[in-house]
Amino acid sequence: MSFTQYEPVRIRLQRSTLAVPATQPKMFEKAAACAADYIFLDLEDSVAPPDKATARENAVRALRDMDWRSGGKSICVRINGLDTQYMYRDVVDLVEQVGDRIDTLLVPKVGVPGDIYTVECLVSQIEQARGWKQPIGLEALIETTLGMANVEEIAQCSRRLEALHFGVADYAASCRARTVNIGGLHPDYPGDQWHASLQRMLVACRAYGLRAIDGPFGDLRDEEGYRQSALRVVTMGYDGKWAIHPSQIPMANEIMSPSAQQVEKARGMLTALAEAAERGQGAASLDGKMIDAATERMARNIVQLAEAIEARSGAH
Repeated sequence: MSFTQYEPVRIRLQRSTLAVPATQPKMFEKAAACAADYIFLDLEDSVAPPDKATARENAVRALRDMDWRSGGKSICVRINGLDTQYMYRDVVDLVEQVGDRIDTLLVPKVGVPGDIYTVECLVSQIEQARGWKQPIGLEALIETTLGMANVEEIAQCSRRLEALHFGVADYAASCRARTVNIGGLHPDYPGDQWHASLQRMLVACRAYGLRAIDGPFGDLRDEEGYRQSALRVVTMGYDGKWAIHPSQIPMANEIMSPSAQQVEKARGMLTALAEAAERGQGAASLDGKMIDAATERMARNIVQLAEAIEARSGAH
């Protein structure tokens, strides 16, 4: 291992992230009671320009009046982009009025580290003025070619930054790609046309201690397509995936969780390695296969995730 290492900025369970338009208060009660690990109230893409102020007011009121953190959930708000006239008021109104009710802010279309710096500066000043004790985290949507070109620099630009999300729809538009649906595979491409970008963002996240989250899958009728999309990213090492409808939450939670068999095997590996260490051995054999320190790190990742899921289940 290198002497230079970046520990996780903040550990949160984020298998499923439910997007909730802030223009739809009728959805709020159901969303607050759902099984998603993470919820973000959306002020950006799902809100038309004439409704931006109303959406912001709805979000402030809902965060003030409702219990969104029940059952161990985390609560986030997706603010508007830095290239709009809405972003500064989103940050000011949210953090001043309900900053103690927000875990993270999701910053869309991040292109350069300075985008995160701008939001962080505003948030830090308001927290100091209001006396909020728990710092609000930031998450960045990587959904433009500029953002992907700078993803390594973005990933290490702030200790307030917790996660990167891959926004496939805007990213496809930025690439001028021809797609069948949001997050789906194109039949004319020999494989997954998003794999290289997903892998690049994942490496940046893991290098600098951030969570890696895959974005939306747009075809709500295609459950198998959603499952395959989630299976691809969890196999790569992603922490979670968006749900743009409550029907996608159970699939995300199931696929992003290790199976009981995987957890049992991982615990068996840790036990075998601990016994080998007592004998002065750095490696062991389990089920006819050699396991060593690298195996231990992989097994520990699975066990720690299983423990976090168990803790979340106990919070309900």
